[in-house]
Amino acid sequence: MDDGDWAEFARRMATLARDLLAQPSVDATLKRITESAVELMDGCDAAGILLVRRRTVRTFAPTDDLVTQADELQEHLGEGPCLDVIRHDAERVFRVHDLTAHPDRWPRFVPEAAGLGIGSMMGFLLYTEDEELGALNLYSRRPSAFTEAGETTGWLLASHAAVALSSARTHAQLEEAMATRDVIGEAIGILRERHHLDPDQAFTALRRYSQERNIKLRDVARQVCASGRIGS
Repeated sequence: MDDGDWAEFARRMATLARDLLAQPSVDATLKRITESAVELMDGCDAAGILLVRRRTVRTFAPTDDLVTQADELQEHLGEGPCLDVIRHDAERVFRVHDLTAHPDRWPRFVPEAAGLGIGSMMGFLLYTEDEELGALNLYSRRPSAFTEAGETTGWLLASHAAVALSSARTHAQLEEAMATRDVIGEAIGILRERHHLDPDQAFTALRRYSQERNIKLRDVARQVCASGRIGS
């Protein structure tokens, strides 16, 4: 890139960073990440985010059916470049110039993926949280679509994506915590009014029922809000 190209690229990345942080939900953030990958990455025909938790594979925000098909194929076969970058996160990135050139590494995945029309792939580890791992994966229908310069662009995009995704998840968790607090408060109010309890007694009743029935406290509170009493 010359100076003008770098300046334009920097402007687009700055706009993307603001855009990602402005998204209203985790799902919207994921969708904008994958859309941006197709928009910004030369040769990228499709993009998606793969999350693996306790060996369960889930695909988020695919821009094309090709992404979902490839992820399902890797989960079914238990092999493939997207799973490798998650399982062996020391690599943190993969770039496959020509998928058909790696029949020994992924002997079952390669012929099936070629049948889907995948020519080359590139992926980046996004984050590690508890037992959940994620990667941003890019697909092209032609071989050698992703270059070394493209890998640098992908790293920048993945870095922005990881920050935005973490922020979105934190915001969603905060909203859930506030909603839980509100529903528990409402349930306590209902029990106080109906059974003439003080706040501590009402909360103790909720907690005891939750522990005895092995039901989450917020779910017990929702039952009280819906029916006006604890239990059926």
